[in-house]
Amino acid sequence: MSKNNEKRLHFKSVSDKNRKEVEGLTVFSEQAGFIESVSECLQEADELELWKPVGIYDKDILIGFAMYGCFPEPVPGQLWLDRLLIDKKYQGKGYGKQAVLLLLDRLHTEYQSDIVYLSVYENNPHAIKLYQQIGFKFNGKYDSKGEHIMEYHFEDVSSKAIRTSQRSR
Repeated sequence: MSKNNEKRLHFKSVSDKNRKEVEGLTVFSEQAGFIESVSECLQEADELELWKPVGIYDKDILIGFAMYGCFPEPVPGQLWLDRLLIDKKYQGKGYGKQAVLLLLDRLHTEYQSDIVYLSVYENNPHAIKLYQQIGFKFNGKYDSKGEHIMEYHFEDVSSKAIRTSQRSR
């Protein structure tokens, strides 16, 4: 993805205006077990307002979906990037990494939290590799569905960037 694409990627809240289009997003059949359908995600968001579902857009083209929220349980104040998918037509173009980076920035700004959690199935190596490249680490815990929980610590990433910049002087 070129730098121009990075600047064009943005989020729109899911509303009545774009809901049908967002519900039309799909993944490859072998990926279907890794994430609920967008319709199921949106139904959860309708039932629990703590969820914030967003469409991921490149200019005016819908390329993916994400859902996040900050919850009182099981631990108060845990911020979760709970769902992420890039439509199968747009996978392999760098959108996933860029979307996660932009989402992390948004979550840090919106919630002022230093840690973001997500969960991933151990048989989803592509997602694990992506999250690890960005800075997520396994914490040794599992969610209620048996998925491995990963954490992203903003201070770890900031201090790593500072150390790297100091070494290059």
